Amino acid sequence: MDDETFPLVVSLACHDLRTPLATIFGFARTLNRMEEQDERTARFLGMIEDASDQMTGLLDGLGTIARIQADRWEPALREVDIAELVATEDARVRVEGSGEAIETEADAVGKALQSLALAALRHGPVDSVTWTVHGRELELRPVTDAAAPVLTGGEVRDLGSLVARAVIERLGGSLVCVGDALHVSL
Repeated sequence: MDDETFPLVVSLACHDLRTPLATIFGFARTLNRMEEQDERTARFLGMIEDASDQMTGLLDGLGTIARIQADRWEPALREVDIAELVATEDARVRVEGSGEAIETEADAVGKALQSLALAALRHGPVDSVTWTVHGRELELRPVTDAAAPVLTGGEVRDLGSLVARAVIERLGGSLVCVGDALHVSL
């Protein structure tokens, strides 16, 4: 298999894996909603639902990076405020500053920025991180020496970070670590 065919195969596999995964998720959700479930069974079915959601996210990321590599990614551009892209319900990720409206692939960029924050938390390891937004520029802090190469793609240890870099760069942005901060330009 040549280098041009491989991303197409990965993209096809991601697409094809979604059907059985959706079946697993659907049956787990259906069973979990039945009133006869004991607490232990309901907890296990909830774990299956959560794992299915995680696998869907991983397949989405892998499919996105495969389409980018095959030059087949067609971002759906729309106007969005950058501050909205970093907004999250995760209490470990804080947001400061204000952004400006840009035209971008909001869903993919939002997931990318969330993935970078989660990678900084996980690979830091740190208890919390802060996005500081300055117009079109973002800064994520703290980024430890252990997390920096993971966030920038120097170490291949986090799929979310790799997809984030590919998405941001494909849309004309950049990311670089300077000191204890990751600087992202959109």
